[in-house]
Amino acid sequence: MNPKALAIVGPTASGKSELAVAVARRLDGEIVSMDSRQVYRGMDVGTAKLPVVERGGIAHHGLDLMDPDRSYSAGAFAREAHGWIAAIRDRGRVPILVGGTGFFLRALTHPIFGEPDLDPTRRRALRSWLAARSRAELARWTRALDPDRSTLAEAGGPQRLLRTLEVALLTGRALSWWHRHAPAEQGALSALVALVELPREELDRRIDGRVTRMFDGGLVEEVRGLLAKGYGSHDPGMTWVGYREVLALLRGELDPDQATDRIRKATRAYARRQATWFRNQLPRAVFRVDG
Repeated sequence: MNPKALAIVGPTASGKSELAVAVARRLDGEIVSMDSRQVYRGMDVGTAKLPVVERGGIAHHGLDLMDPDRSYSAGAFAREAHGWIAAIRDRGRVPILVGGTGFFLRALTHPIFGEPDLDPTRRRALRSWLAARSRAELARWTRALDPDRSTLAEAGGPQRLLRTLEVALLTGRALSWWHRHAPAEQGALSALVALVELPREELDRRIDGRVTRMFDGGLVEEVRGLLAKGYGSHDPGMTWVGYREVLALLRGELDPDQATDRIRKATRAYARRQATWFRNQLPRAVFRVDG
């Protein structure tokens, strides 16, 4: 194996971002974010985006790419990331991939399928309708429409389920079918993968602390600002954990304690799904790091 990049992965709040900065300093590297939430501009607090002052002067790619009303797929990430990685290597530096979005890593280490063209008007209408459904309902439909992909889709965030369903409903073929039959757009990236692991109790403690810091750091004000710009609950970026609960808080459906508790519980559940996905899906060329 001749790895072209180093990847640092693991569940949310495991300390990946800070580790990546330390490694980048040591190896003269640049960082490529593999976080499907941090691609959105104006969504810093709720996505735990590493502040600029904590990035140590290390170049970061893959942050603040688009507004919250747009979708961003693993295929789109792979196309852009291959370019970032090539440019980093051309500069004589080490590409360091970091994040918890497993499908982004998989899109790089396995040739990505060509994505089907979806009519934008029909897609927006379907997204709006699906966004009003519960996660349990979306998961049930995913198991019915795309059983081969359902486990992976359920392990991700709500956007993963929505993407799986919209392709199945608008093309008449499951997304797993497109994986198998559409031509690959990029070659596979050879990467050395480091999985950051923590005991469950420690990870839960970190998550609880992070949620408290988010509220103290202006999460509610961030959501108010996004609403003032015209974004709402049906926009892809606003469906993530943290944002949907604060939206409910601002609508008067939850009080602050209830919103905080729900975010903590939902984030813990998300971290469990991430950890399970990485354990089951990562290639064998992995070494594990205690957080």
